[in-house]
Amino acid sequence: MNSIPTVFWLVPIASVTALAMAWGFFRQMMGEDEGTPRMKEIAAYVRSGAMAYLKQQYRVVTIVFVVLAVLFSFMAYVLHVQNEWVPFAFLTGGFFSGLAGFFGMKTATYASARTANAARKSLDGGLRIAFRSGAVMGLTVVGLGLLDIAIWFFILSIFYEGDNMALVTITTTMLTFGMGASTQALFARVGGGIYTKAADVGADIVGKVEADIPEDDPRNPATIADNVGDNVGDVAGMGADLYESYCGSILSTAALGATAFAMTPQMQIKAVIAPMLIAAVGVFLSLLGIYLVRTKEGATMKNLLHSLSLGTNVSAVLIAGASFAILYLLDIENWVGLSFSVITGLAAGVIIGQATEYYTSHSYKPTQKISEAGLTGSATVIIKGIGTGMISTCIPVVTIGVAIMMSYLCANGFNMAMTSDALSHGLYGIGIAAVGMLSTLGITLATDAYGPIADNAGGNAEMSELGEEVRHRTDALDALGNTTAATGKGFAIGSAALTALALLASYIEEVKIAMERANMTLTNLKGEVINAAQATIPDFMNYFQVNLMNPKVLVGAFIGGMAAFLFCGLTMEAVGRAAQKMVEEVRRQFREIKGILEGKATPDYGSCVEISTRAAQHEMIFPSLLAIAIPIVVGCVLGVAGVLGLLVGGLTCGFTLAVFMANAGGAWDNAKKNVEEGNFGGKGSFAHKATIVGDTVGDPFKDTSGPSLNILIKLMSMVSIVMAGLTIAFA
Repeated sequence: MNSIPTVFWLVPIASVTALAMAWGFFRQMMGEDEGTPRMKEIAAYVRSGAMAYLKQQYRVVTIVFVVLAVLFSFMAYVLHVQNEWVPFAFLTGGFFSGLAGFFGMKTATYASARTANAARKSLDGGLRIAFRSGAVMGLTVVGLGLLDIAIWFFILSIFYEGDNMALVTITTTMLTFGMGASTQALFARVGGGIYTKAADVGADIVGKVEADIPEDDPRNPATIADNVGDNVGDVAGMGADLYESYCGSILSTAALGATAFAMTPQMQIKAVIAPMLIAAVGVFLSLLGIYLVRTKEGATMKNLLHSLSLGTNVSAVLIAGASFAILYLLDIENWVGLSFSVITGLAAGVIIGQATEYYTSHSYKPTQKISEAGLTGSATVIIKGIGTGMISTCIPVVTIGVAIMMSYLCANGFNMAMTSDALSHGLYGIGIAAVGMLSTLGITLATDAYGPIADNAGGNAEMSELGEEVRHRTDALDALGNTTAATGKGFAIGSAALTALALLASYIEEVKIAMERANMTLTNLKGEVINAAQATIPDFMNYFQVNLMNPKVLVGAFIGGMAAFLFCGLTMEAVGRAAQKMVEEVRRQFREIKGILEGKATPDYGSCVEISTRAAQHEMIFPSLLAIAIPIVVGCVLGVAGVLGLLVGGLTCGFTLAVFMANAGGAWDNAKKNVEEGNFGGKGSFAHKATIVGDTVGDPFKDTSGPSLNILIKLMSMVSIVMAGLTIAFA
């Protein structure tokens, strides 16, 4: 094997830079004033609740990880159907994913009161603290992701020195730490989503609808649990989610590069490190974009959106130019075409983000029409929201379709031939498009993590009774956060689609390695008996009869589609059960603790936090384990053909359903915000109560089931890759 090129060391340098800047932003935020004693008290309640929940979640996840690590060790060292590095890579992936979520949430719980206090002076001050604090999450995710990749690539390069198939083995082995990241992310997303929406729905139904008290009113016992939930779901969950997307896109592309250029070793190493270098340069350009985000007093929603868009768009344009330079300097084959593949991924991310903004921001007609529907009741709000969500899937689906075709064609010099080389190079182009979409994750995730920080700041301002002007500023920051959160979810789902497609191709390569490990042969298209390593993709597809006439493929596709709906159904019901308990508890306190509604007695916030914590820990286990079990069972029963059908069905249905749910939920939320700004009767009006109902329906749509689907898509792919040896041995 060739030694690691000197330019590779840019990857760990970028990692250390990202982590250092994240620490710098954190210390800068901690240096700001947290405000009045009451503001500090409320922030402490939220912080302790969030940390208590996270510790409990990590206990549960640790048990699952230990069991799976033992299973992988048995497969590797006893059955010999798996690489011996898999158990260790799996554990590190989960550890770094959890660490990213932990650091982001710790920052968010310290930042909210400081954001509210800064908003007492100016809108720009609040925006700056919230956004820079969100940047801690973005930079921590990319920093830890690149660090994990760099360490494993360096270690495995030493151990596989001299192996002719070294880079193929190294990159496919590294993919398995993606399963650890995906598993941790799913627990974080599902558990956090159930927690936050149980509290949110309970607080809204009893507080805003029944008791007619404002959002985040300190008299509402579920308010603290609601604020805690914003952090554990939208910060820790989103951080873990995009950590595994980021790593998965880089690793799957590296694995595809190792196989696509296997016949030319000098080109092969360049193709493997190219996605890592693009991501590394993206770190520095994300930092530049972060410093561009600022606004002026009295800014409108469009002004605020423009401020954030300036930072993200400048970073995206610069990484597009940088990709040409990187691939040119690497002198990689067809560097111009591959550079355009990167641009395709970037453009797809921007288009999906803009489409999401259009359908979810109350600055535009779709959400305004949902607000207007509130004049005739909650039923029309729900109908209009569902319709808007369904229509909103068109642009993202078409965009992803065009991105797939364009990135494939660009990587192949616009050659649509289905030869083995064309397929390999085209799939590599799709993978590097996913890397392009995620290359500026440092700032993209900052805009998303900003949302819950701004939301908590608004809650702190309300509970601390800071005054109308301050609340007006925090409301503006919160409404912006709702839109950026919806945009971030659309971006995460879009990147999941491209990443999952690249993982699909990586699965084929992992099956070939598993067949070679088992000394299996197959018959190629010429009728010759060859070993698995010599098989081309068409040979592979022919041998396993992967075509639409094979009932195993069709059954697998149906199961994949069903899995997306089953998963959503389970998580929606989980939120419903948890919310029922929360509603009953809030009603009980209003009924039994005299003086709460008059502000003369303090609610029992702790009991509501406990309800959400218990419900999340209990309800997250079955859906999460089901996502792991389905690919294993399908692989053992239907074989490789069934698994490929499963992954295709899960990808297509899961992507479309995720976009629908995320956008419908975001639109309902901002429709309520639109009414609260004084439109269609304003706060307390008939339309306001109707849009609150729509918002509560949309809560699990946008914050639990919808965003969890993009992890489900990738986790099923990751599990299939890790379990390829088992599929070959027992199918």
